[in-house]
Amino acid sequence: MSSIMDEVDLLRRVPLFSQIDTTKLKLLALASERLRYAPGQVVMRQGDTGDAAFVIINGEAEVVIQKGQEEQVVAHLGRNDIVGEIAILCDVPRTATIRAAGDLDVLKITKDRFVRLLSDFPAVSVGVMRVLADRLARTTQELYSAQAELAAKG
Repeated sequence: MSSIMDEVDLLRRVPLFSQIDTTKLKLLALASERLRYAPGQVVMRQGDTGDAAFVIINGEAEVVIQKGQEEQVVAHLGRNDIVGEIAILCDVPRTATIRAAGDLDVLKITKDRFVRLLSDFPAVSVGVMRVLADRLARTTQELYSAQAELAAKG
């Protein structure tokens, strides 16, 4: 069993939360839920309603996109990564399935707590925007690469 200060230390290592003062991190830790997933277990499923964001504490997760009967692993996430924030911020269904690639420990932050955190700490909002912008840039680059590959074959 971990102490509240252990949870605060874990949160402080997440770049998004590194500038938040200890008192606020304690509140966030108390309002969050620590969960453990076994290899292959689904953390969240594509298409589901977004009710929480997850911070990876230990382990690795796969980002899986389902198209019909086929699934494709499109990314891997590791310690200190945050996932699930898009569905919360945009009120859209989950855009991907997140599955434990091995033993996985996460901190679950509910939608209400996450939105309150963003409004209370502009620096966290800027950090989330950076994470999302980086994902968009990578996705755009992958799209251009795929289009170029198709054009070369065509």
